[in-house]
Amino acid sequence: MDRDSSDEDDDRQTLIHQNDTKNLPHQIPASPHPSTSPRSSFHIEELESQIRRRFKLTFNKRYLWAIFLPLLIIPIYFSTDIRSLFSSNISSLNFNTVSDRIRESQLQALYLLNQQQNSLLSLWNHTFVNSNNNMTAVQYDDIKASLLTQITLNKHIQQILLSPHKTGNSPQNGTLLDPNFPGYSFDRCRKVDQKFAERKTIEWKPKPNKFLFAICLSGQMSNHLICLEKHMFFAAVLNRALVIPSSRFDYQYNRVLDIEHINDCIGKKAVIPFEEFMEIKKNHAHIDKFICYFSSPQPCYVDEEHLKKLKSLGISMGKLETAWKNEDTKKPSQKTIKDVEEKFGSDDDVIAIGDIFYANVERDWVLQPGGPIAHKCKTLIEPSKLILLTAERFIQTFLGSNFIALHFRRHGFLKFCNAKKPSCFYPIPQAADCITRMVERANTPVIYLSTDAAESETSLLQSMVVLNGKTIPLVKRPPRNSAEKWDALLYRHGLQEDPQVEAMLDKTICAMSSVFIGAPGSTFTEDILRLRKDWGTASLCDEYLCQGEEPNFTAGAE
Repeated sequence: MDRDSSDEDDDRQTLIHQNDTKNLPHQIPASPHPSTSPRSSFHIEELESQIRRRFKLTFNKRYLWAIFLPLLIIPIYFSTDIRSLFSSNISSLNFNTVSDRIRESQLQALYLLNQQQNSLLSLWNHTFVNSNNNMTAVQYDDIKASLLTQITLNKHIQQILLSPHKTGNSPQNGTLLDPNFPGYSFDRCRKVDQKFAERKTIEWKPKPNKFLFAICLSGQMSNHLICLEKHMFFAAVLNRALVIPSSRFDYQYNRVLDIEHINDCIGKKAVIPFEEFMEIKKNHAHIDKFICYFSSPQPCYVDEEHLKKLKSLGISMGKLETAWKNEDTKKPSQKTIKDVEEKFGSDDDVIAIGDIFYANVERDWVLQPGGPIAHKCKTLIEPSKLILLTAERFIQTFLGSNFIALHFRRHGFLKFCNAKKPSCFYPIPQAADCITRMVERANTPVIYLSTDAAESETSLLQSMVVLNGKTIPLVKRPPRNSAEKWDALLYRHGLQEDPQVEAMLDKTICAMSSVFIGAPGSTFTEDILRLRKDWGTASLCDEYLCQGEEPNFTAGAE
């Protein structure tokens, strides 16, 4: 810095000295040598004269240029495209550089991609006209979806290749796929058309004071709900009102179901709670006929303990009867409405039938979307309004509209599945691979996990569900947090921490998902599939976990 400052000062002094000399031409200093003064004066005057002439000449030239140069530029500006004077066609210069070769290869790739797109579009259109009649709907949809994926990917590649070559607002290549062309938004996991208008139904017209007492004792809540649905069908066939069992004998159904919803859908009093039934019977009811659908392995699944509970409720009954002598729960035979009428038809006021969870009666009717009974709703047996709203709030909080629901049953499932051939219990890595393929197929960002698995299993599963380097989150219902309001309704109505309410909430969330992956052999899964079918939320991609595959490792028997 010091050196720079000194240089600037020296230059400044030199300039000042020169300017002083030019500005004071007549102040000539006295000569130290008087003998030479005339010659010096002559030369000085001559020098001054030359400087003046040169200064005037330079000034005149500069002045003329300042005047004429704008006059010269103006006509040139209006008569000539200035940009053309300074522009050149760079592409015409053949520089053999790496960048030129990259550019050429990009343009060639773009040309080939356009050709590929045209071929794919032709094939796409061809699939609509000449589909293979032997191909299943799912396989056919998969092929079409794969084609559309390739077309979409092709468009994306073209846009990437074009981006370095765009100039200003120039339009894209005209052969690019138009997002509005018919079928562009094809969804391989779209909802299944359940064709509700084509249902075959029966009217439920209960006769006065004719009741059917439901006996459902096998398995857990899901088994009981399926059993209740079949009891409603039996009650409709027999023209009786259905009595929902007491919570002292069965589950507390009014905490998970809306009984009045069923009656509203039917349009009449077809289902009554046990307490209302006992009021009609003056707190003492007699079962005139107690008929067991199955005779083996145990009639009605009723033992002495169950009989004691019924008696403690103020109910008396005669002996248990069996409808068929050799009807086994392990191999139920097909039955018809006529069989039901013949075996269970009666003029008695109160009859009980049990347990009919395994009953195979008019299977095609029972498994229809919406069930076999005529009604004005989507389904008769569905979660209560409080559970429905809580499920919707959970989905809005954590999942959004597009999510996969996975019922991942593990507790007690290893032994159950290994008793089957082939087993339905999959190692975590294999299960993760199956789930990841479904995520890619359904194009969903998140998975709702309904499971009884240990944390060690779910943690490993979470770490292995990865697509394109991105971990797909597995979301479970979190523990109670007062800062979260999605479950406030349950707490406000005293339904919190009820295992059956929580199970029904899980079912409801799963039934509302975009795609559902179920556990094979689980009635929990089957009830979810029933709800999805009835609600119209079933997807073409719904399936059991690793459907069509066998476990890549199975443990030996005990």
